[in-house]
Amino acid sequence: MPKLVLPRKIKKRDGSVVPFEKEKIRYAVERAAFEVLQDRLRSIAVSETVTDAVLADVSRLSRKAPPGVEAVQDLVEQGLMKAGYGPIARAYILYRERRAEMRQAKAALGLRDDLKFPINAMEVLKKRYLIKDDERSIVETPGELFRRVARHVAGAEKRFRSAVSATEAEETFYDMMRELAFLPNSPTLMNAGTALGQLSACFVLPVDDSIDGIFGALRHMAKIHQSGGGTGFSFSHLRPKGDLVKTTKGEASGPVSFMSIFDAATGVIVQGGRRRGANMGILSCDHPDIMEFIEAKIDRGRFANFNLSVAVTDRFMDAVRRNGSFDLVNPRTGKKDRTVRARTIFDLIVYGAWRTGDPGLIFADTVNRRNPTPALGRIEATNPCGELPLLSYESCNLGSVNLARMVKDGRPDWERMADTIRWGVRFLDDVIEVNNFPLPEIREITRANRKIGLGVMGFADMLIRLGTPYNTPEAERFARKLMDFIRRESLKASAVLAAERGVFPNYDQSIFARRNLPVRNATVNTVAPTGTISIIAGCSSGIEPLFAISFVRNVLSGTRLFEINPIFEKVARARGIYKREILAEIARWGTLQKIRGIPRDIKRVFVTAFDVEPEQHLRIQAAFQEHCDNSVSKTINLPTESTIDDVRNIYLAAHRLKCKGITIYRYGSRAEQVLSFRGADGGPVILEEDLVAADSEFAGG
Repeated sequence: MPKLVLPRKIKKRDGSVVPFEKEKIRYAVERAAFEVLQDRLRSIAVSETVTDAVLADVSRLSRKAPPGVEAVQDLVEQGLMKAGYGPIARAYILYRERRAEMRQAKAALGLRDDLKFPINAMEVLKKRYLIKDDERSIVETPGELFRRVARHVAGAEKRFRSAVSATEAEETFYDMMRELAFLPNSPTLMNAGTALGQLSACFVLPVDDSIDGIFGALRHMAKIHQSGGGTGFSFSHLRPKGDLVKTTKGEASGPVSFMSIFDAATGVIVQGGRRRGANMGILSCDHPDIMEFIEAKIDRGRFANFNLSVAVTDRFMDAVRRNGSFDLVNPRTGKKDRTVRARTIFDLIVYGAWRTGDPGLIFADTVNRRNPTPALGRIEATNPCGELPLLSYESCNLGSVNLARMVKDGRPDWERMADTIRWGVRFLDDVIEVNNFPLPEIREITRANRKIGLGVMGFADMLIRLGTPYNTPEAERFARKLMDFIRRESLKASAVLAAERGVFPNYDQSIFARRNLPVRNATVNTVAPTGTISIIAGCSSGIEPLFAISFVRNVLSGTRLFEINPIFEKVARARGIYKREILAEIARWGTLQKIRGIPRDIKRVFVTAFDVEPEQHLRIQAAFQEHCDNSVSKTINLPTESTIDDVRNIYLAAHRLKCKGITIYRYGSRAEQVLSFRGADGGPVILEEDLVAADSEFAGG
């Protein structure tokens, strides 16, 4: 038998010519066979037989010129039919039709997809990340986006003498992003390699007690929001409402009134034409205006651009537990304003959180016990989602390891994870070097402390792949082990960079100097909510559980796309339960637990946010926080029927478990929520338009 001469190239639909890979044919046939046969060994046997015949046909077809993709796929169909595999050929034809429909949908969106992303991921990329020209037409593909980011960030390597060249770093950074093993925060994806060049996500700005201080902070906020960053503020230094204004002998309007100006300004500034800015507003528990602050969002529509948190101290929490009194102090004079029952304040906080989700709590003493540079001052504020406690003017850039990609043969792939962590730390440190900071004050302290926040996404997906239910003690133990590993590997990577590049400039004033541990970065880890980057990566958000197994996604111009968790889809097909009626029932309930026809072992592993008790949500957060030098962003989801006492107990437990902050959300407590499911009576809804639905950029949490 003459030796096959296979083509070296194949022509894609867009006319480009790429290397021919015969394994793609083998995989496509095996996948179609498995969908019909549900037997891996038989599917492989079919694939081997049919692929050999198809390759012989391809060899004859390509003698004069590289074959086209469509022509090769036609040969696969013919090969399956000739071999007598009619049902498998049909499955392959339907697969081709689905891919064609997806290509048409992307074309209708005006998108070129060189990495085969799902439609909603492409919609997010179109809205947020892909570069547009002056006519607002998209001028890059996802692959070109990742190349732009990789090349710009890797340029930092030229500034140091190290074993890693800029070219090697660029290729590694590109591969990590293309493989969706690691993605940086949104401003880096948006702005790297552009004229704007601002790459950090998180900022804290001081608000001094003067007109210049207040409106200076407002101006700085506007610049940061315009560049894609989010801002956090402590308004605790502002004099209380009704206090003396010496220059005019009038009365101060108080911090809440000035927050309204920040909120209004945020509402009219769009970040690079891509999204609105976000803020965190914090007030100390001993401020005389604390009651007004706590109730600021009770009226719907107020402070829509702010998350609110009360900075509480250990002394305050102790007074709450023993029902003691607590002094409110005027920050201008340092003198006691009045004394109240601590529980009066705490009960108002709890009621506000039960009613609207705000305010959360920041445990100020817990945060500052872990402050890596205490000599530089006390930390008073965080970024908008609470995962970055920062000093005044500090910024931080984030990146997340996709844990869904860190499982091999049903076990954690510790080796790949360690390698991704090492390169992720290098990437984030390089970002500091090439970053175009929006203010000189921010540049100075950020480069002096070099804080980075390497975190995770896809934790729920990882647990599913490991066969570990999210709502079990095993998940909590694994979370602690996992974050301990990430922390140790991150510190090792930072120490390697310190040997190459030197420690961060404020090292001598840090806790690391006392430990004789030379590192490049004052912090290395955080756990962010991830949001849109987890949609791009196709994984669960941050450390949140799945929010639904199947649901309807609202995308561009009212289009509604049905989505199903890809891991569940694969399992359902393998177990023979991938049926239209079952999928519809899942989309009505948002959970598997009450649906007949689904095996118990699948229900056990595929749990969603409202299958998890609030206490377990909190224990998972605390497990990650134990080995995280920054903070952990996590939503403690509560069902609609949860009581005020449930919220109170969660807030008290969060302090006891040494979390740095706490945020709860009771389903249905906000009219503008971006996830909706079930009827008002808690039963399954019937109408298609009332299936589990999520906005295009909702990723969970």
